[in-house]
Amino acid sequence: MGLYLLDYGAGNVQSLANSLTKLGYNYTWVAQPEDFHKATSLIFPGVGAFETAIAHLESRGLFQPLKEYIQSGKPYFGICIGMQVLFESSSEATRKGLGIVPCPIESFDASDKAVPHIGWNSADVISPTDDTEGVEQSSYYYFVHSYRAKYDSVAYPDAMSWVHATTQYGQEIFISSVRKGNVFGTQFHPEKSGKAGLALIDAWLRKPESEHTHAPSAPLRTLVPKPTHSLTKRIIACMDVRANDQGDLVVTKGDQYDVREKTVTANSAGAVRNLGKPVALAAKYFEAGADELCLLNITSFRHSPLRDQPMLAVVRAAAECIFVPLTIGGGIKDTVDPDGTKRPALEVAGAYFRAGADKISIGSEAVYTVERLRASGWQKGDGTSAIETIAHTYGRQAVVVSIDPKRVYVDPKTYEGPYQSELVYGKADGPEVERGKAWWYQCTVSGGREVRDVSVVELAKGAEILGAGEILVNLIDRDGTGLGFDLDLVNLVKRSVKIPVVASSGAGNAQHFVDVFRDTPVEAALAAGIFHREEVKISGVKQALRENSINVRD
Repeated sequence: MGLYLLDYGAGNVQSLANSLTKLGYNYTWVAQPEDFHKATSLIFPGVGAFETAIAHLESRGLFQPLKEYIQSGKPYFGICIGMQVLFESSSEATRKGLGIVPCPIESFDASDKAVPHIGWNSADVISPTDDTEGVEQSSYYYFVHSYRAKYDSVAYPDAMSWVHATTQYGQEIFISSVRKGNVFGTQFHPEKSGKAGLALIDAWLRKPESEHTHAPSAPLRTLVPKPTHSLTKRIIACMDVRANDQGDLVVTKGDQYDVREKTVTANSAGAVRNLGKPVALAAKYFEAGADELCLLNITSFRHSPLRDQPMLAVVRAAAECIFVPLTIGGGIKDTVDPDGTKRPALEVAGAYFRAGADKISIGSEAVYTVERLRASGWQKGDGTSAIETIAHTYGRQAVVVSIDPKRVYVDPKTYEGPYQSELVYGKADGPEVERGKAWWYQCTVSGGREVRDVSVVELAKGAEILGAGEILVNLIDRDGTGLGFDLDLVNLVKRSVKIPVVASSGAGNAQHFVDVFRDTPVEAALAAGIFHREEVKISGVKQALRENSINVRD
């Protein structure tokens, strides 16, 4: 087999390469147009914006050779953007796609659900009695996208003959995989779909290449949305990582500063650094069933985010052994090296993605950017911020804004400040310290050390305007307390935006996860210390959620 991988120049393609290595397959990267002639099988993975993908393919002279390869009849497997480019166009782009599947890619309807569609959902094979290409009806697969091809057998009957599987999100049914002739493609990411995804990739590669050339057309169906979709609630394990005085990378929350294992190393900017606990914990959480992992770098850079960036080494090593989504945060901003070299946030984010990250998290920089947005009258951003540049290149689903607010207590009878509409009032049967009081949530920067005159609603709305695809809501008052998530805060943010929200800070037991998913419409919940110290296990959290009829992935 002459297996080649196509890297169009943006997005996380390393994860697919890691999956192939894990499964024992050899591959070659497409480096030039002539390589398409050498390939006997081709996989095109990646996330990103449709416009950016087509532009990169055209600028590198790969667009037409890719089309000719597919038309030659040799096996093709497209993942996410690698599937979407098969279609004729996208409403997010001016450039046209390959036009092989004759219908457009359009945005999800956000009127009844959060967009982007982020998380684990099912895929329903149109003809389950046929070869399913490894897609299992009982499995969940990881999706992360804002645009989709709607299943519509009336308007696009020819295109629907390509449909292999569909997925429901809200009340929309969209195409989650295509298959016809030599072409197979998935909207979801098998390389980030855990063991189910690895099994799918393995099934496609184990099949003889001659059997990938004649997949039949799909029958047309009349599909009616079910009352509810199958999207699961996500449990995210987070690790705060820093370099200690000895240069070891340690997880600070839960394990304090006692990590000294010397078992895992990786080269970062020419220096071999100990990775120790972060990578070991990431692998442990993957095996335990975490739906996503989050690594936050809380180390101040001594030199440069790219020349002295221990997190890049952590990401590379972690991505080799975990096959669920990985979010990275810390230091993603415009910087200047000691020698005067400017490093834009987009370049830093690109290094993370190439190392194996799927999403990046922006904290303090988002606050400063929203302050400027507010000063301009809440008009559209100027296009230069970290949020905007990264979202434009990689798609908004790749950008998470992490909010670190704290409560500001006021007298509910006399307060006439600008945040009256955001006030939360203490309940008569609530904690005694909250009774008769009111508060709003003020945002902070620099790890909570500095407050800014920005409310949590202003920051969430501003981040959405600028192009963020997800909001991570922390709360300094609850962090490490074990008192449970601040449900008032989570509901306040969810009412303010249309993008997915992750609840964080305060989880102390499995019931707290039940509470946040039962009493708020939040899409995911994150914890750190209780998982590190094994006070609560991920399996225990999921069992409690299942017992309360809350849909989760096994």
